[in-house]
Amino acid sequence: MHNIKKLKIWNISIDLCVDVYKALANMPNDEKYGLSSQIKRSSVSISSNIAEGAGREREKEFYYFLNIAYGSSYELQTQLILCEKLEFISSEVIKPLLDKLNDVQKMIYVFKENINKRII
Repeated sequence: MHNIKKLKIWNISIDLCVDVYKALANMPNDEKYGLSSQIKRSSVSISSNIAEGAGREREKEFYYFLNIAYGSSYELQTQLILCEKLEFISSEVIKPLLDKLNDVQKMIYVFKENINKRII
């Protein structure tokens, strides 16, 4: 088991989620239960799955939940790009989110690879 509060990857993914929620504040109201809701779920899923995996006793289980978090990060990336293309959120707001998300994706990938070396 890991102390999630000490995991950099978890802390950055929490910050990303907060930033995403703030960026969605100006989304059109008719998207409140559509794309906006889906974006919130995928951003929450990243940190939540990192936390769930960190709370498991076996490294193999942690690896499994990191895979889910990794998938959610690509889901979020797609949704943010859609928001930009649909002009729901400006590129000035989206770019820093995508940059932070890219950092999270890299960190998850490296973390997964390190765990995978230990469980093989």
